[in-house]
Amino acid sequence: MQYHSEKFLIIKNIKKFILDIEKILVNFPSKDYFNKDMFYKEALNVLELVYNANEINDLKEKKNIQIQILSKLNMLDFYLERAYKKKYISEKQCLSKSNDLANISKMIYGWIKNERECHPK
Repeated sequence: MQYHSEKFLIIKNIKKFILDIEKILVNFPSKDYFNKDMFYKEALNVLELVYNANEINDLKEKKNIQIQILSKLNMLDFYLERAYKKKYISEKQCLSKSNDLANISKMIYGWIKNERECHPK
């Protein structure tokens, strides 16, 4: 049962992150709409990939999706860093959201580890 609640917690945290960055994205200037859109779409894509991975029974395919999720989380962190350097967000906002991403990444790593332990080869 802990396994399912762990996945639910990942989804809950990703949804919270998305709702939080919606507030941040308001500060992006309209001339930077491309990066603003990419940032938001990447966050939504992470959520979609987590949902997809939850539905897959093939462990190799699931792990590939989990690795994609980790890669996209790194991209989100890059978008945050860029927004900070462009002065769209404050250092406090950047650190807060980066910490949120780090926590989500730890959860994904835990999910991968749990899958490996629950389904040894």
